[in-house]
Amino acid sequence: MQENQRVCSLLDAIEATTARVGVVGLGYVGLPFAVEKGKVGFKVLGFDRNALRVEKVNQGQNFIGDVKDEDLASLVGQGLLSATTDMSRLAEMDVIVIAVPTPLTKNLNPDLQYIEAVTRDIAHYLRPGQLISLESTTYPGTTDEIMKPILEGSGLLVGRDVFLAHSPERVDPGNARYTTKNTNKVVGASDPASREVAVAFYRKTIQHVVVVSSAAAAELTKVFENTFRAVNIALVNELTMLCDRMGLSVWEVLDAAFSKPFGIMPFYPGPGVGGHCIPLDPHYLEWKAREYNFNTRFIALAGEINRHMPEFVVEKAMRLLSHRGKGMKGSRVLALGVAYKRDIDDPRESPAGEVIRLFAKHQAEVVYHDPHVAHFTELGLDLHSQPLTGEEIRRADLVVVLTDHVAVDYALVAREATEILDTRNVFKRVDAPKSNIVML
Repeated sequence: MQENQRVCSLLDAIEATTARVGVVGLGYVGLPFAVEKGKVGFKVLGFDRNALRVEKVNQGQNFIGDVKDEDLASLVGQGLLSATTDMSRLAEMDVIVIAVPTPLTKNLNPDLQYIEAVTRDIAHYLRPGQLISLESTTYPGTTDEIMKPILEGSGLLVGRDVFLAHSPERVDPGNARYTTKNTNKVVGASDPASREVAVAFYRKTIQHVVVVSSAAAAELTKVFENTFRAVNIALVNELTMLCDRMGLSVWEVLDAAFSKPFGIMPFYPGPGVGGHCIPLDPHYLEWKAREYNFNTRFIALAGEINRHMPEFVVEKAMRLLSHRGKGMKGSRVLALGVAYKRDIDDPRESPAGEVIRLFAKHQAEVVYHDPHVAHFTELGLDLHSQPLTGEEIRRADLVVVLTDHVAVDYALVAREATEILDTRNVFKRVDAPKSNIVML
């Protein structure tokens, strides 16, 4: 009976948008989510240990590209969105959404320290009637096997006193078409009461909710989505290396193949894979599979191929320089783009970092230009974006396109560069002589 009363009470608060919503982690996932909840009338409190982020939110200052400045400022002005570093205020929340990082260790094993730390914080302040939903991408079993025991250590039972669900984030930074609101949302929980309140909560802001039977099913859904992408990217990356040996253009082959109207979908090669999902998530599934004495060979091979691409780029660059009688040592290389994908400011896990590191290892002088990333500090590097001028381009022995930002003046690059290695096929759309351009 108590369980039913708590479910009904929380459902009523969700329906009336009077439920107090806490979002733990105000990064690329958490802040857009907090804004969407605020826009439908929920009062949202963001939690983050980064005091600078908290201060910016409370001042209405945006720092995430997928959030509109005016939306954030308006919600803060209305009192619908605020932020804090004070975890004791978790006790005030009716719904707590966790959106913290899930990195890998150096050995490519899951690192759940942030999820575990946040769950312990929640357990310390847990009270009956709260819904906790994990959005961070992780291996199947995390919600039930890691979070649930920590929460129930408080003396409250999941499914009776409190509710626990998993709803993996589906954020595509820079995608203007699919946003938090109109991207289908998978929601899973391992008991009926938790599933009911979680689905009700997400349906208040998400246009279409896809309900699955358990938290583990939701967790596996997300890691499969990104594993699918990683494997297909690895396939075209391997084809790229083969075409290089055969003297064929992989871009021509792919364009021809993708003209088929059925049975195939476009994936393209590049200098590697980057971001917070594709380089990491498949290894979560690979790691979990070992518990079942199962060897995920496709996943392991795909990761190996994708991780090799920066080396392939640098090796091809060395060949280009060698054909002109130059060695890598002492050559000046201008890298165009360090963000992990087009038109965003996020350099996390960007393959550009490894490419630049390898250039530097071979004693090349490396500079970069990126209109979205002013300061690049990945992999121990400490570089600042240089203005893209004719003089800077002419000074380079080789220009390497690593990220295909639209704002870059590629016509200028084509006119002024001695030689260009294009890993993104950006010069396909540039009306300029291409005699100095070599494709990946």
